[in-house]
Amino acid sequence: MTLFNGEVRTRFAPSPTGYMHVGNLRTALYAYLQAKSKGGKFILRIEDTDQERYVEGAVDIIYNTLKETGLVWDEGPDIGGPCGPYVQSERMGMFKQYAEQLVASGHAYYCFCDKERLEELKKVQTASGISPKYDGHCSRLSKEEIAEKLASGIPYVIRQKIPEEGTTTFHDVVFGDVTVENSTLDDQVLIKSDGMPTYNFANVVDDHLMGITHVIRGNEYLSSTPKYNLLYEAFGWQIPVYIHCSPVMKNATEKLSKRNGDASYEDLIKAGYLKDAVLNYIALLGWSPKGENEIFTLAQMIEEFDVAGISKSPAIFDPLKLRHINGEYIRMLPIDDFARMAEPWIRKTVTRPDVDIKLIAQVLQARTEVLADIPEQVDFIDSLPDYDLELYVSKKMKTTRESSLEMLKAVLPVLEGIADFTIENIHAAVFALIESLGVKNGIVLWPLRVAASGKQFTPGGGIEICAILGKEEALARVKKGIELLSE
Repeated sequence: MTLFNGEVRTRFAPSPTGYMHVGNLRTALYAYLQAKSKGGKFILRIEDTDQERYVEGAVDIIYNTLKETGLVWDEGPDIGGPCGPYVQSERMGMFKQYAEQLVASGHAYYCFCDKERLEELKKVQTASGISPKYDGHCSRLSKEEIAEKLASGIPYVIRQKIPEEGTTTFHDVVFGDVTVENSTLDDQVLIKSDGMPTYNFANVVDDHLMGITHVIRGNEYLSSTPKYNLLYEAFGWQIPVYIHCSPVMKNATEKLSKRNGDASYEDLIKAGYLKDAVLNYIALLGWSPKGENEIFTLAQMIEEFDVAGISKSPAIFDPLKLRHINGEYIRMLPIDDFARMAEPWIRKTVTRPDVDIKLIAQVLQARTEVLADIPEQVDFIDSLPDYDLELYVSKKMKTTRESSLEMLKAVLPVLEGIADFTIENIHAAVFALIESLGVKNGIVLWPLRVAASGKQFTPGGGIEICAILGKEEALARVKKGIELLSE
């Protein structure tokens, strides 16, 4: 690690298994923030050695998600760097020599046990109430026995030799000092019988060779960390700083899981969440900034980020808080940007070519938390739905069917007399009517909104809706309201 002159180097090392779940993206974000807040480098490494779980196109999902969210890597498979290649399957040739080095130093050994023996051992241990682990049988073979088996071509794996006594202690930034009894650790396989490294071994070697100074990952790796440290010590390598993060949970007992229908990053974007809002919310899943503010751009997160703010407790994914944060981001958008984002959602239920999308967006922006809410809010624009006349009755507005009919008859000629049918002109004319009648605003505005939309809840009031509909359609709907109420 001295190669990089004290530079902070973090990595995100995903497996290409098909989608970017929330916990994965959070790990990438924290690794990025740790590097950038210290002026360091963020490395992307693709760990694709588990071919059974490999999904075609998954690497592109990783690239696209990180680029979309602004988590741009300094070194990686597509741009190279001083420690390449950055795809684990392209690094296969180097691992066995490191394992052989451990065999030579007495920190690893050849294991010739076949599948049958291992299964029988596991069965016996389980029946005896013992946690299954390898019994170290091959670590006691003589040099002659080993040489003979190797010469005979008997298949073997290379196992790490864990000390049988004593303890191993490591420090984690989040969880503090963690000590385990060595007797509880398994002599894990480093090199499989096909010559390929296991994930755990390749991870340690790659992190060292890439100069990774801070390892940020889920706390499911806490139990493996003592074995990693024994490997670092056996090689005489510098141990990185560990930052283990507690999981993101659906509730107090269930982890988030795509299999259980929980949303991935892609799902959230398709559901109408903004990428910046999603990233902001994910940052808060287990990390507490120092102040009261919870809305951060990526640049502000870099300024604020401190690993001391990462919590030991699992984070509960709160859809309502995500909606709230997303709504804040929507309201901060310039209207032209929001109109561009909203248009595909508006067009799901509005097909009229003559509508003013920007005007609809202006009405929607303050009342929208998630883009997917939009279609239902504007589904009255193309055609007036059938509606219950009881909508005209409002205790709050003190309206009745009779008063509503009277007000619609009063407002109709006012609307007919407006030449330039804009929100401003409609507002001025209708409020002049309200003042001349000497009634409260709602007495006129409530029936106007019901007649124009046929809905109880709308993104704007009657004035905005009339402007969106246009003069001809707005007048037709007010006349229809008069007709229905007159019956």
